Amino acid sequence: MKLEPSLRYSHTIMSQVIKSGDNVIDATVGKGNDTEFLSKLVKEHGKVYGFDLQKDAINITKKRLEKNNLNNTKLFNIGHEKIKEYVKDKINGAIFNLGYLPGGNKDIITKPKTTITAIKACLELLEKDGIIILVLYYGHPGGKTEKNTVIDFVKNLEQKEYSVLEYKFINQINEPPILIAIQKK
Repeated sequence: MKLEPSLRYSHTIMSQVIKSGDNVIDATVGKGNDTEFLSKLVKEHGKVYGFDLQKDAINITKKRLEKNNLNNTKLFNIGHEKIKEYVKDKINGAIFNLGYLPGGNKDIITKPKTTITAIKACLELLEKDGIIILVLYYGHPGGKTEKNTVIDFVKNLEQKEYSVLEYKFINQINEPPILIAIQKK
């Protein structure tokens, strides 16, 4: 066994929980890596809802999905704080990569208020044993504030309703990403 970086570990966790026919959310589509991964997990009978403020992210992801013949995804060019308005199905999982679009405009970042709104929406939609993964990238202006806000929020989730895991490497420099996993009991 080899310890996995946060992003890879997020996929390991998701692959153990999400199955064919499930409904899932990619709350921060980015370049479509998680969207494609989730689409393959839920297969043709499942559904992936993807959200991103940046039109470039949506376009890159659309092309990626088309190239791989993945047709089970609905992409929304809006912020994840609007999840509740667009997703009515119960979900089995959601994933967030918090920070900015790699290779994109570093001034466009996820924000604490909208992120908490999105997490709350996902918690309301989450089925029993479902999981929400948060990968926090915080080595940029505004990142530490969001990280602290998110960690404070998840630390206070009712332990009778949710199990919350924090996964991080403590001997790495340059703010290594932190993975938070929330599972509904």
